[in-house]
Amino acid sequence: MNSTHRLARYALELNYRQIPTAVIDRAKACILDTLAVSLYGSTKAWSRTVSEFVRDTGVTGHSTVLGESWKAQAAQATLANGVMAHAFELDNVRQPGAGVHPGATAFLPAFAMAEERKADGKALLTAFVAACEVMSRIGVAAGNSLERRGFHAPGLTGTFGAAVAAGRLLSLNQKEMVNALGIAGSYSGGLIEFSRCQEGAMIKRLHLGKAAEGGVTAALLASRGFAGPESILEGKFGFCRTFSDSPKLSYLTHRLGRTYESLNICIKRCACHINAHAPIEALQKLREQINFNPQDIREIVVGGIEKLLTHHAIYQPKDLMMAQYSIPFCVALSVYCDPTDPESFDDAKLKDKRILAMMRKVRLKVDHEIEQEGWDRAARVTVGLGTKKHQALVIHFKGTPKNPMSDLEVAEKARKLVRPALSENQLGRLVETIHNLEKIDDVSKIGELLRTQ
Repeated sequence: MNSTHRLARYALELNYRQIPTAVIDRAKACILDTLAVSLYGSTKAWSRTVSEFVRDTGVTGHSTVLGESWKAQAAQATLANGVMAHAFELDNVRQPGAGVHPGATAFLPAFAMAEERKADGKALLTAFVAACEVMSRIGVAAGNSLERRGFHAPGLTGTFGAAVAAGRLLSLNQKEMVNALGIAGSYSGGLIEFSRCQEGAMIKRLHLGKAAEGGVTAALLASRGFAGPESILEGKFGFCRTFSDSPKLSYLTHRLGRTYESLNICIKRCACHINAHAPIEALQKLREQINFNPQDIREIVVGGIEKLLTHHAIYQPKDLMMAQYSIPFCVALSVYCDPTDPESFDDAKLKDKRILAMMRKVRLKVDHEIEQEGWDRAARVTVGLGTKKHQALVIHFKGTPKNPMSDLEVAEKARKLVRPALSENQLGRLVETIHNLEKIDDVSKIGELLRTQ
């Protein structure tokens, strides 16, 4: 039995009672975070464009489109909601990095299909965890070369997570789930040229919605007998060997059923690329220790993995998306504003003379210790103040699995994001519902709670 078959069988045979409490708790935190992030993202212009596109197709269904009063079919709702989740760089990821966004491309497809099938909370949780376990292993097996080669990794891996989540709730058999994965492989796509272009960077917002929609469509096609390659993951021209320079195929099923990838979910605090979080936190740490003023800063040196230089050394961002992807911008903004407040990231900051001047003082470099130790997304920040230099190293920034946000902190992030869309009473009921999700007999009730004021 090859890896594609083993993962398909695992996804279908996973039983809710097998899942450890810690995994369920992590899944619930991710779910609350994803719903809040998506509601916030639903207000952005690019999200509204996609929602209006889905609405104008005129095809109605039973799946919630967040921030809207109407419903769509599962695949189309997932497209709209996936764009919302990734609309403002706030959605959760896997840590260490593997090009995986669990909330956007595993939970949202599961939620849409669960509403369509009138599934209960246990079924939703189990489908989400199964999707996380499969998708994360695919991301790890593909290695870190996807984005070096120019692909946007979550646009590739996300199709598999969505296919598993939807396929599980559609009650596919093993052959059909293998087909769903095989079909999903042909939906994988997304280029990272947005990080270098002069305009058009909005496309990044679409990638996760597109991937999630593709996975749901793959599962629906498989349920109707449509076939896909049974060796899509490990084959000579399959996903891992085609997209990756050096795939690690053994990781596709590494400790499958014994360790849970879902515990590696990282919840973001700031509305910027995950690689900017450690630099921001290190700078904040130094500021607390030394209490310097912005005008005292002569230089800020950010050391980390090579990707900081190849993908994030953007000194003249043309739009907000590129700014959120730019480490010099995010670091400079955090000198003057609260980076944990998403409203700090707005178009006006692109012309803020203080931030633009501070950006010119930010220098990125490869930190060889961080690379050698494999401290993915860690950062060593050195601030030059006059003739003195002060340094801080952050390996596990707040929100990572080894330094997680508490339930209260996740709820507080949600509170920041959903105001004024939801009342305090609505938010309280949503938090309580997610906390007791396994007791819900029909997850459509969640959609009712998400109706905006």
